[in-house]
Amino acid sequence: QLQLVESGGGLVQPGGSLRLSCAASGFTLDYATIGWFRQAPGKEREAVSCISSSGRSTNYADAVKGRFTISRDNAENTVYLQMNSLKPEDTAVYYCALYNAWGRCSFSPYFSSADQVDYWGQGTQVTVSS
Repeated sequence: QLQLVESGGGLVQPGGSLRLSCAASGFTLDYATIGWFRQAPGKEREAVSCISSSGRSTNYADAVKGRFTISRDNAENTVYLQMNSLKPEDTAVYYCALYNAWGRCSFSPYFSSADQVDYWGQGTQVTVSS
């Protein structure tokens, strides 16, 4: 059974850091494009970052560029999102996403579309507040 399980969320002060993990089970991430989306209360789900199967290509939403870094460890079947310099507006539920095989992470319309996601994790809450 295919599963994506996120962890690492929590409460952090503005300017702080968190690292989210997305562990896959039931399939190998080796050939998969994986990403992170987030959804704040009353807002639509939005793409945050993605990484290609090789790890050589990444993409980021403008709001997180320079602060967030996505990475993957295929041996551990896990993808990470390092979040630094967190702001209150980063508060949201963060979802791990397995993209379909029909596009490229570097192509922004593909990266940013939730319709290109085949599977979702259950989400992890990130709250940035003093």
